[in-house]
This record gives sequence, C-alpha cells and structure tokens, in this order.
Amino acid sequence: MTKNPLASVGKQMLSSKQTVRAITSAGAIALSICINSAVAGDPFRSSNPQAIGPNTETAFKTMFQQGNYKQAKAQIQQALSAEPNEPLAYAMAASLSYIEKDFNSMNSYAQKTREVGEKLAKTNPLRGNIYTAAGHFLEGANIIAKEGTAKGAPQALSKLRVVFQYLEAADKIAPNDPELNLIKGYMDLMLATNLPFSNPNEAIQRLEQKASPRYLAYRGMAVGYRDLKKYDRALEFANKSLAETPNNPEVLYLKGQILFSQSQGKDSNKTLLEEARKNLDAALAKPDQLPRSLVAEIFFQQCRTRNRLDSKSRACDPMRDKIRDADGVWGPAALPPL
Repeated sequence: MTKNPLASVGKQMLSSKQTVRAITSAGAIALSICINSAVAGDPFRSSNPQAIGPNTETAFKTMFQQGNYKQAKAQIQQALSAEPNEPLAYAMAASLSYIEKDFNSMNSYAQKTREVGEKLAKTNPLRGNIYTAAGHFLEGANIIAKEGTAKGAPQALSKLRVVFQYLEAADKIAPNDPELNLIKGYMDLMLATNLPFSNPNEAIQRLEQKASPRYLAYRGMAVGYRDLKKYDRALEFANKSLAETPNNPEVLYLKGQILFSQSQGKDSNKTLLEEARKNLDAALAKPDQLPRSLVAEIFFQQCRTRNRLDSKSRACDPMRDKIRDADGVWGPAALPPL
C-alpha cells in the first residue's frame, strides 16, 4: 500500500491540517448549483446559467469574493434554514466547522452534502457526481481530523478513491463545465504540492482554460505559479484576482507571499518588500473577520517581512503562536504591535 502513489498522496494530503483546510475550502469554492427553484445568479457559468438559492449565493460571495468568514457563517445558517436542499450551503458549513474544530458538525454537514449529491444524481448526473465527490472528500477529511493520520488514513484513503471516481464520472458527462474544472483544478494543485514527481502545470492549464468564476481561477493559477517559483507569472494572476476582489484578505496575503519570495536575491528587494508589507497590512485590516489560524499565518509573514525591511529581529514565532493558540474562532480585534 505504501508504494501506491494514491496512498502516498492520500496520507500526505489528509495528514496536513493546513492542506485539509485548503482543500475543504477549495471544495466549498468549487461546489455550486442546486436544485432550488429560486432565481439567482450563477457564479460559474456566463451562458445557460443555473438557479441557486439567493441566501447561499450571498454567502458564497461573502466568503470567496470578500473573504469575510465571520459574516459568511451567519449567512450560511440563513441559507441552511431557507434553502435546505442547497448542497453548497452544507459544503461551506462543513468547511467552517473544520476551521472551528467542531468535527461532529463537520461530519453532519459532510454527510448531508453527499446525500443531497446522491439524490441530485438521479435527475442531474453531472452536478450529482460533483456533490457526491465533495461529500465523500469532506467525510474523509473529518475522519483524519478526529482520529489522526495513523488510525484514520485507511478510511480516508478509501474515501479519496471514491472522490476521484465521482469526479471522473462528472468529467465524462461535461469535461468543459466551469464548476467541475474549478474543483478539479484546485484538487490538482493539492496533488501537485504533495506528489514529488508532479507539478501544477496541468492544474494551471485547467483553471486558465475551463474554470470559473475567473477571480477564483486566477487565484488558483497564482498559487500554482508560486509553487513553481515563477513569481512574475504568479504576481500577474494575483493582480488579476485582486482586480475583481480588491479587498479579499486571502488574495492580498497571497500577493504579499509572492512579493516576499520575489524579493529574495534582488537588488530592488526593499521596493518589493515594501509592497509586500502594504498588501499584508491590508490583509490584516479586519482580523476579527478571519479564522484565528489564518490571522496567525498572515501575521507571521508580515513579521518576517518587517524584519527583512528594517533588519530587526522581532520574535515572530511566539507572537504567531499566541494568536493561533488563543481562545475563540476568530482573529483578535487588536494584533501585537510590530
């Protein structure tokens, strides 16, 4: 089993808390389109739009366009009440439950995502397969989160195999569907990160050519080029994403990361570092709207950037840990001074 590449990537993907959070978020990003009859905009398709519940659409935009997790949580609860047959609402709820370490709720929402997907498959095989795959993935992530890698890996790996089967079934139905290609593109990025003989090129190509909404496709492409250390291209697509979501703290954080890496070994590193600092400052403008763990990550990057700019030796690690290990789900309203 350990020589199987799928087994290897399954363990690596599901054993990293940061990766699990990224993928559960990606799963929530890429899940969409419900059977609700309410007329609302389709964030994935510019032609032949599908109807989704208006409450869920609002929560989707709040989370992924604005990056306001705290407000999105309240809106998701409204969606669950008003639009109980909306799979996206359950997927986003599962992702937020993971962030809150409420694994019982996460498991319930993951199961509901899968069940609604299975039901939807009877009338809409494409979207039914996508939702069923997402539900299985979220259930696998929950197993690892609750039981740990050593005990939970066999069950999680079994779930991961099923995820790929349902995504492949959806691909056979509509290989150019923008929703499907968004979730597959993000999953391919995670695979490329964890498989030593892989790279993000295929994922980048999928996101560039077939995925939508574009601001999320651009964001994924920026991550892929960052991982390839092609920082000029990464910056290009981070800027494209920010052009459509100028106040999204996670994209601002991504741009700050890219600029910091780009500054290494360059004569103009002070200019790049200063621009990185500005983006990271903007990303931390409203920390109480973001998960505490994410605030800790951004703060740590900002601390490192400040140290490089003014040649000081701030104790970045303990300040990050203090934010990360504090009580509560959301970031503190006031951050340690730098």
